[in-house]
Amino acid sequence: MKVVVSRDNPLIKRVRALSQSARDRRKMDQTVLDGAHLLRAALEAGQAPVEVVVSDQGLEREEIRSLVASCPASSVSQVPDALFAHISPVDSPSGVLAVLRMPTEPVTPLDMSRSLVVLDRVQDPGNLGTLLRTAAAAGLTQAVLTQGCAQVWAPKVLRAGMGAHFNLAIHERLDAASLLRDFDGQVLATALGPTAKSLYLLDLSGPVAWLFGAEGSGVSAELLTIASDQVIIPMPGRVESLNVSAAAAICLFEQVRQTRPSDR
Repeated sequence: MKVVVSRDNPLIKRVRALSQSARDRRKMDQTVLDGAHLLRAALEAGQAPVEVVVSDQGLEREEIRSLVASCPASSVSQVPDALFAHISPVDSPSGVLAVLRMPTEPVTPLDMSRSLVVLDRVQDPGNLGTLLRTAAAAGLTQAVLTQGCAQVWAPKVLRAGMGAHFNLAIHERLDAASLLRDFDGQVLATALGPTAKSLYLLDLSGPVAWLFGAEGSGVSAELLTIASDQVIIPMPGRVESLNVSAAAAICLFEQVRQTRPSDR
Protein backbone atom coordinates (compact mmCIF):
# COMPACT_ATOMS: atom_id res chain seq x y z
CA MET A 1 0.00 0.00 0.00
CA LYS A 2 1.28 3.43 -0.98
CA VAL A 3 0.96 6.51 1.22
CA VAL A 4 0.09 9.80 -0.51
CA VAL A 5 0.06 13.11 1.34
CA SER A 6 0.29 15.81 -1.36
CA ARG A 7 -2.47 17.45 -3.38
CA ASP A 8 0.03 17.73 -6.22
CA ASN A 9 0.35 13.95 -6.55
CA PRO A 10 -0.83 12.85 -10.04
CA LEU A 11 -3.15 10.25 -8.54
CA ILE A 12 -4.90 12.87 -6.41
CA LYS A 13 -5.32 15.21 -9.37
CA ARG A 14 -6.70 12.39 -11.53
CA VAL A 15 -9.21 11.12 -8.97
CA ARG A 16 -10.43 14.64 -8.24
CA ALA A 17 -10.91 15.29 -11.97
CA LEU A 18 -12.84 12.03 -12.39
CA SER A 19 -15.02 12.85 -9.39
CA GLN A 20 -15.99 16.27 -10.71
CA SER A 21 -15.84 16.32 -14.51
CA ALA A 22 -17.87 14.38 -17.08
CA ARG A 23 -15.44 15.62 -19.71
CA ASP A 24 -12.45 14.12 -17.88
CA ARG A 25 -14.33 10.84 -17.37
CA ARG A 26 -14.98 10.59 -21.11
CA LYS A 27 -11.40 11.61 -21.91
CA MET A 28 -9.87 8.98 -19.62
CA ASP A 29 -12.63 6.36 -20.02
CA GLN A 30 -12.66 6.00 -16.26
CA THR A 31 -15.02 6.79 -13.40
CA VAL A 32 -15.05 6.80 -9.59
CA LEU A 33 -16.88 4.38 -7.33
CA ASP A 34 -17.69 6.04 -4.03
CA GLY A 35 -18.00 3.86 -0.96
CA ALA A 36 -17.65 0.28 0.20
CA HIS A 37 -20.96 -0.90 -1.27
CA LEU A 38 -20.06 0.03 -4.84
CA LEU A 39 -16.52 -1.30 -4.52
CA ARG A 40 -17.86 -4.63 -3.28
CA ALA A 41 -20.43 -4.77 -6.11
CA ALA A 42 -17.70 -4.17 -8.68
CA LEU A 43 -15.41 -6.82 -7.19
CA GLU A 44 -18.22 -9.37 -7.02
CA ALA A 45 -18.96 -8.68 -10.69
CA GLY A 46 -15.31 -9.31 -11.59
CA GLN A 47 -14.60 -5.62 -12.25
CA ALA A 48 -11.14 -4.95 -10.86
CA PRO A 49 -10.50 -1.28 -10.02
CA VAL A 50 -7.52 0.49 -11.53
CA GLU A 51 -6.79 2.38 -8.31
CA VAL A 52 -8.19 2.34 -4.78
CA VAL A 53 -7.84 5.34 -2.46
CA VAL A 54 -8.64 4.90 1.22
CA SER A 55 -8.61 7.47 4.03
CA ASP A 56 -7.07 7.05 7.45
CA GLN A 57 -10.53 6.87 9.02
CA GLY A 58 -11.69 4.50 6.30
CA LEU A 59 -9.01 2.00 7.26
CA GLU A 60 -10.43 1.94 10.78
CA ARG A 61 -13.58 0.26 9.44
CA GLU A 62 -13.44 -3.52 9.16
CA GLU A 63 -15.62 -3.55 6.04
CA ILE A 64 -13.26 -1.24 4.15
CA ARG A 65 -10.12 -2.98 5.42
CA SER A 66 -11.46 -6.29 4.13
CA LEU A 67 -12.28 -4.87 0.70
CA VAL A 68 -8.93 -3.14 0.40
CA ALA A 69 -7.15 -6.36 1.36
CA SER A 70 -8.84 -8.11 -1.59
CA CYS A 71 -7.33 -5.61 -4.04
CA PRO A 72 -3.71 -5.77 -5.26
CA ALA A 73 -1.54 -3.84 -2.80
CA SER A 74 0.09 -1.98 -5.68
CA SER A 75 -3.27 -0.40 -6.60
CA VAL A 76 -4.10 0.89 -3.10
CA SER A 77 -3.14 4.32 -1.75
CA GLN A 78 -3.75 5.59 1.78
CA VAL A 79 -4.32 9.32 2.22
CA PRO A 80 -5.02 11.64 5.17
CA ASP A 81 -8.68 12.40 5.85
CA ALA A 82 -8.38 16.03 4.70
CA LEU A 83 -6.86 14.97 1.39
CA PHE A 84 -9.54 12.34 0.91
CA ALA A 85 -12.22 14.99 1.47
CA HIS A 86 -10.53 17.07 -1.26
CA ILE A 87 -11.09 14.35 -3.88
CA SER A 88 -14.40 12.97 -2.61
CA PRO A 89 -17.43 13.54 -4.89
CA VAL A 90 -19.69 14.03 -1.82
CA ASP A 91 -19.68 16.32 1.20
CA SER A 92 -19.62 13.39 3.64
CA PRO A 93 -16.67 11.24 2.52
CA SER A 94 -17.22 7.49 2.53
CA GLY A 95 -13.64 6.49 3.35
CA VAL A 96 -12.87 4.64 0.13
CA LEU A 97 -12.88 5.50 -3.58
CA ALA A 98 -12.04 3.27 -6.52
CA VAL A 99 -11.16 4.21 -10.08
CA LEU A 100 -12.86 1.94 -12.60
CA ARG A 101 -12.57 1.72 -16.36
CA MET A 102 -15.91 2.63 -17.91
CA PRO A 103 -17.29 -0.29 -19.91
CA THR A 104 -17.70 0.48 -23.60
CA GLU A 105 -20.31 -2.05 -24.73
CA PRO A 106 -22.04 -4.80 -22.75
CA VAL A 107 -20.72 -8.31 -23.31
CA THR A 108 -24.31 -9.56 -23.49
CA PRO A 109 -26.22 -8.50 -26.63
CA LEU A 110 -29.80 -7.32 -26.36
CA ASP A 111 -32.34 -10.13 -26.20
CA MET A 112 -35.45 -8.82 -27.94
CA SER A 113 -37.57 -11.63 -26.51
CA ARG A 114 -37.11 -10.52 -22.88
CA SER A 115 -38.39 -7.54 -20.93
CA LEU A 116 -36.26 -4.43 -20.79
CA VAL A 117 -36.41 -0.75 -19.88
CA VAL A 118 -35.84 2.06 -22.36
CA LEU A 119 -34.88 5.32 -20.67
CA ASP A 120 -35.47 8.28 -22.93
CA ARG A 121 -33.49 11.47 -22.23
CA VAL A 122 -33.52 11.02 -18.44
CA GLN A 123 -31.15 13.77 -17.41
CA ASP A 124 -31.31 13.77 -13.62
CA PRO A 125 -28.48 11.53 -12.28
CA GLY A 126 -30.46 10.52 -9.20
CA ASN A 127 -33.47 9.50 -11.27
CA LEU A 128 -31.34 7.62 -13.77
CA GLY A 129 -29.55 5.64 -11.07
CA THR A 130 -32.80 4.92 -9.24
CA LEU A 131 -34.42 3.70 -12.47
CA LEU A 132 -31.56 1.27 -13.05
CA ARG A 133 -31.71 0.09 -9.44
CA THR A 134 -35.46 -0.46 -9.71
CA ALA A 135 -35.11 -2.37 -12.99
CA ALA A 136 -32.48 -4.65 -11.48
CA ALA A 137 -34.57 -5.17 -8.34
CA ALA A 138 -37.53 -6.18 -10.51
CA GLY A 139 -35.42 -8.87 -12.14
CA LEU A 140 -34.71 -7.16 -15.46
CA THR A 141 -31.26 -7.69 -16.91
CA GLN A 142 -31.07 -5.15 -19.74
CA ALA A 143 -31.52 -1.41 -20.15
CA VAL A 144 -31.41 0.86 -23.17
CA LEU A 145 -30.52 4.55 -22.82
CA THR A 146 -31.22 7.01 -25.60
CA GLN A 147 -29.05 9.96 -26.58
CA GLY A 148 -29.61 12.76 -24.07
CA CYS A 149 -29.58 10.67 -20.89
CA ALA A 150 -27.18 11.61 -18.10
CA GLN A 151 -23.78 9.93 -18.22
CA VAL A 152 -24.65 6.50 -16.87
CA TRP A 153 -21.26 5.84 -15.23
CA ALA A 154 -21.10 9.22 -13.47
CA PRO A 155 -20.49 8.99 -9.69
CA LYS A 156 -23.95 10.41 -8.84
CA VAL A 157 -25.67 7.86 -11.07
CA LEU A 158 -23.56 5.04 -9.66
CA ARG A 159 -24.41 6.04 -6.08
CA ALA A 160 -28.14 6.13 -6.85
CA GLY A 161 -27.86 2.80 -8.65
CA MET A 162 -26.36 1.12 -5.57
CA GLY A 163 -24.62 -1.58 -7.63
CA ALA A 164 -27.37 -2.09 -10.24
CA HIS A 165 -24.90 -1.18 -13.00
CA PHE A 166 -23.12 -4.47 -12.40
CA ASN A 167 -26.33 -6.50 -12.71
CA LEU A 168 -27.58 -5.00 -15.98
CA ALA A 169 -26.45 -5.02 -19.59
CA ILE A 170 -26.59 -1.26 -20.22
CA HIS A 171 -26.73 -0.12 -23.84
CA GLU A 172 -26.18 3.62 -24.30
CA ARG A 173 -27.00 6.10 -27.07
CA LEU A 174 -29.09 3.69 -29.13
CA ASP A 175 -31.77 4.46 -31.71
CA ALA A 176 -34.56 3.03 -29.58
CA ALA A 177 -37.28 3.61 -32.19
CA SER A 178 -35.53 1.39 -34.75
CA LEU A 179 -34.57 -1.13 -32.10
CA LEU A 180 -38.10 -1.60 -30.78
CA ARG A 181 -39.54 -2.47 -34.17
CA ASP A 182 -37.96 -5.90 -33.67
CA PHE A 183 -39.23 -6.38 -30.10
CA ASP A 184 -41.23 -9.58 -29.60
CA GLY A 185 -43.65 -8.34 -26.93
CA GLN A 186 -45.59 -5.26 -25.87
CA VAL A 187 -44.01 -1.82 -26.02
CA LEU A 188 -45.56 0.26 -23.22
CA ALA A 189 -44.98 3.96 -22.66
CA THR A 190 -45.99 5.84 -19.55
CA ALA A 191 -47.98 8.86 -20.75
CA LEU A 192 -50.98 10.99 -19.88
CA GLY A 193 -52.61 10.91 -23.33
CA PRO A 194 -56.36 10.45 -23.88
CA THR A 195 -55.86 6.90 -25.16
CA ALA A 196 -53.76 5.79 -22.19
CA LYS A 197 -54.89 2.59 -20.45
CA SER A 198 -54.83 1.89 -16.75
CA LEU A 199 -51.76 -0.08 -15.72
CA TYR A 200 -53.94 -2.46 -13.72
CA LEU A 201 -56.04 -3.45 -16.73
CA LEU A 202 -53.08 -4.66 -18.78
CA ASP A 203 -51.82 -8.22 -19.18
CA LEU A 204 -48.13 -8.03 -18.31
CA SER A 205 -47.44 -11.76 -18.29
CA GLY A 206 -45.31 -11.62 -21.46
CA PRO A 207 -42.19 -9.63 -22.36
CA VAL A 208 -42.55 -5.86 -22.12
CA ALA A 209 -40.33 -3.04 -23.35
CA TRP A 210 -41.05 -0.26 -20.84
CA LEU A 211 -40.55 3.31 -22.06
CA PHE A 212 -39.84 5.91 -19.38
CA GLY A 213 -39.16 9.47 -20.46
CA ALA A 214 -37.50 12.69 -19.44
CA GLU A 215 -38.59 14.34 -16.20
CA GLY A 216 -40.35 17.27 -17.86
CA SER A 217 -41.36 16.25 -21.37
CA GLY A 218 -41.87 12.51 -20.94
CA VAL A 219 -41.35 9.95 -23.68
CA SER A 220 -40.52 11.51 -27.05
CA ALA A 221 -43.19 11.73 -29.76
CA GLU A 222 -41.15 9.39 -31.96
CA LEU A 223 -41.08 6.66 -29.34
CA LEU A 224 -44.75 7.13 -28.51
CA THR A 225 -45.59 6.17 -32.10
CA ILE A 226 -43.77 2.86 -31.58
CA ALA A 227 -45.64 2.03 -28.37
CA SER A 228 -48.35 -0.62 -28.65
CA ASP A 229 -50.11 1.10 -25.72
CA GLN A 230 -49.75 4.15 -23.54
CA VAL A 231 -50.06 3.48 -19.81
CA ILE A 232 -51.43 5.62 -17.02
CA ILE A 233 -51.17 4.93 -13.29
CA PRO A 234 -54.50 5.71 -11.57
CA MET A 235 -53.98 8.42 -8.96
CA PRO A 236 -56.95 9.26 -6.73
CA GLY A 237 -55.02 12.09 -5.09
CA ARG A 238 -54.91 15.64 -6.42
CA VAL A 239 -51.45 15.33 -7.98
CA GLU A 240 -50.78 15.85 -11.67
CA SER A 241 -48.04 13.27 -12.15
CA LEU A 242 -45.43 11.07 -10.48
CA ASN A 243 -41.66 11.32 -10.52
CA VAL A 244 -40.37 9.08 -13.33
CA SER A 245 -38.52 6.73 -10.98
CA ALA A 246 -41.61 6.33 -8.79
CA ALA A 247 -43.77 5.61 -11.85
CA ALA A 248 -41.26 3.04 -13.08
CA ALA A 249 -41.24 1.25 -9.72
CA ILE A 250 -45.03 0.92 -9.77
CA CYS A 251 -45.08 -0.38 -13.36
CA LEU A 252 -42.21 -2.83 -13.01
CA PHE A 253 -43.45 -4.34 -9.78
CA GLU A 254 -46.97 -4.70 -11.17
CA GLN A 255 -45.33 -6.86 -13.83
CA VAL A 256 -43.51 -8.77 -11.10
CA ARG A 257 -46.83 -9.34 -9.34
CA GLN A 258 -48.45 -10.68 -12.48
CA THR A 259 -45.58 -12.94 -13.49
CA ARG A 260 -44.91 -14.49 -10.07
CA PRO A 261 -48.24 -16.04 -9.02
CA SER A 262 -46.68 -17.73 -6.00
CA ASP A 263 -46.10 -14.26 -4.49
CA ARG A 264 -49.71 -13.12 -4.83
